[in-house]
Amino acid sequence: MTSPSSPDLRNRLAPLEMDSGEFRRLGHMLVDQLADAMAGVALGKVTPDETTSEVRLAFGLGQTLPEQGMPAADILSSLVGRLFDHSLFNAHPRFFGYITAPPAPIGVLGDLVASALNANVGSWRLSPAATEIEAETIRWIGELIGYPAGAAGLLVSGGNMANFVGFFAARAARAPGVRVDGLAASPQLVLYTSAETHTWIQKAADLSGLGTAAVRWIPTDASLRMKVDALETQIDADVRAGHVPFLVVGTAGSVSTGAVDPLPALARICRERGLWFHVDGAYGGFAAAAPNVPDDLRGIAEADSVAIDPHKWLYAPLEAGCAIVRDPAALRNAFAYHPPYYHFDEEVLNFVDYGPQNSRGFRALKVWLALRQAGATGYRRMIADDIRLSQLMAAEIVGMPDMELGTQALSIATFRYVPIDLRASVGTTTTEDYLNRLNQALLDRLQRGGDAFVSNAVVAGRYLLRACVVNFHATQTDVEAVPAIVAREGRLLDREIRDV
Repeated sequence: MTSPSSPDLRNRLAPLEMDSGEFRRLGHMLVDQLADAMAGVALGKVTPDETTSEVRLAFGLGQTLPEQGMPAADILSSLVGRLFDHSLFNAHPRFFGYITAPPAPIGVLGDLVASALNANVGSWRLSPAATEIEAETIRWIGELIGYPAGAAGLLVSGGNMANFVGFFAARAARAPGVRVDGLAASPQLVLYTSAETHTWIQKAADLSGLGTAAVRWIPTDASLRMKVDALETQIDADVRAGHVPFLVVGTAGSVSTGAVDPLPALARICRERGLWFHVDGAYGGFAAAAPNVPDDLRGIAEADSVAIDPHKWLYAPLEAGCAIVRDPAALRNAFAYHPPYYHFDEEVLNFVDYGPQNSRGFRALKVWLALRQAGATGYRRMIADDIRLSQLMAAEIVGMPDMELGTQALSIATFRYVPIDLRASVGTTTTEDYLNRLNQALLDRLQRGGDAFVSNAVVAGRYLLRACVVNFHATQTDVEAVPAIVAREGRLLDREIRDV
């Protein structure tokens, strides 16, 4: 019985309710606005040159939480326009800064549908359709990169988390007592990786309790690939010191230059010594599907676990990372617990047993839809096109007198602006110091300018600009425009600095 002051909940109308008519009207409005905004991205700058305060002012940020709400139509009417006016666009055909791809339109629509379903893809019982679609998506990703049948995995937020999953699977497989007794019950566990490996490895060593000192940074050769002989020497030294080697991490496409470690040789060493072999293929792993890539990339199929990102070279909207393991039991052994309040059927697939998350969104739908739309042949062609465009950019750089190519591998080119009058003194301390300062300042100018967006790499002490092509909107005209833009801004900046 309700009291006189209590609301009548028999016909409850919550503030967030929206009837089907209003939802349809606002949805149509947003899709129309999004279609226009997405079509116009290529016509503008990659990003506006705005300050933090200007962005906050555009959205009226900094106010206190409103006590009373407002109509959804008023909130949404100008939302798309403002967001597109004040954002960076990785969908722009001249965005080459980081390894973030433009979103496939079918993936955008897939995210809308997935949000409406709002499945919790932790257990099969809570998400039967979503669970089975994710399982098929994992199988298809494995097929695309040549991974063996029978493998399993799950979708996560991105490369860091996908690599973390592989890391913890390795720890559970090679030091199973740690889950119960902790690290204190085991000799020092140590792992091996290239000096070019992404910083996720430090986070994983830290958060797992091993500590960053457990990471053995193996030197690289002139092509920035892990030295196999140096790896074996370090493993031998650790064994003599009483440590327990458990993991080797190979890189399939380094973040800085796209270098690919000698994966087959690393796999052989791991098999011979009983170590877990994990491949960080977050960027370059999908290139294993393409023709004319380094033979070593095929070695990804020999790994015990692989991290790979659909939101990179499958062009899925963020977030979509993927962890795959050769033996599905390795994930259950690393993550599964079964408390009495989990009433989940253990005979079906429950992704809660495969990774650290319990609550999981329906990430797979956008990836699965795009795989169906493009097919394996379509993805092979798009990835091969991106690689070829990077090679064309590198060729354009080589042909310019005040540009210098650093590296080109997979779809990454590194380069720098070198004033013509300094070319004869390249390599001297004074000139190298100046070129590093010049190109660092040039990067800031380029990113603010918005005509093309690149990032940076440091290779052999040289500060280089870096362009990564994972962009199905990019054309030959776009990549060949970048060196000219860099040279134009470089000349202006060099004059400004030396005239001071």
